Amino acid sequence: MNFRDEKNPLDAARVADVIKNFCDDVPTQAVSFTGGEPLLHWQFVRDAAAAVNGGVKIFLETNGTLYREFEKISDVVDIVSADIKLPHVVGRNLRGQHEKFLRAAHGKDLYVKIVVTDKTTREEFLSAVELIANVDAETLLIIQPVTPVAGVGAASAEKILSCQAAALRLLKNVRVIPQTHKFIGAL
Repeated sequence: MNFRDEKNPLDAARVADVIKNFCDDVPTQAVSFTGGEPLLHWQFVRDAAAAVNGGVKIFLETNGTLYREFEKISDVVDIVSADIKLPHVVGRNLRGQHEKFLRAAHGKDLYVKIVVTDKTTREEFLSAVELIANVDAETLLIIQPVTPVAGVGAASAEKILSCQAAALRLLKNVRVIPQTHKFIGAL
C-alpha cells in the first residue's frame, strides 16, 4: 500500500537499497522479481538479490524457459514461480525448455502456474501436467483461470474443475487460484 516513484533506470545496488529500506518499514515475506521476463536480465537480478544480503527471501516469477540463466542465479533465489506456457498461447511447444527449467529449479521452493482459457485443450494441459509429474509429482500446480481481456475467453467452471481433477491424478497438490492482481487493480 506504500508506493514510491523512483527515477529509472536504477542500478542493482540502488534497487537493493530500496528493497532493504522498504523491508525495514513493512513486514515482508519475500521480494518478487517479475517481468516481462526477469531472467533476460539475470545479471541484474543476481546483483540486486545478492546486495539485499539475506535480508528478505528472493522470489522469482518467470516464464520457466530460461534454464541456463536460472542456473546462474539459483543460489540467490529462494522461491520460484514458473509458468508453463501452453502451445496454443505462444504458437509453439516449449516442453523441452520447461522440462530443463523444472529440473534446474528442483529443490527450490517451487510452484508451477498454468493459465487456462476457453481455447486450452485437454491434451495440451495434460501434457504439461505429465511434464511436471515426470520431474516431481510433489510440485505444487496452480491452475489460473484467465481473466477475459482483449479477445481471450474464459474457461468454464466445469473445464477448470475438470482440469484440476485430471491433474490430481498425477500431482499431489493442485489448486485453482484466479488472477487476483486483476481483481485488486494491481496491474
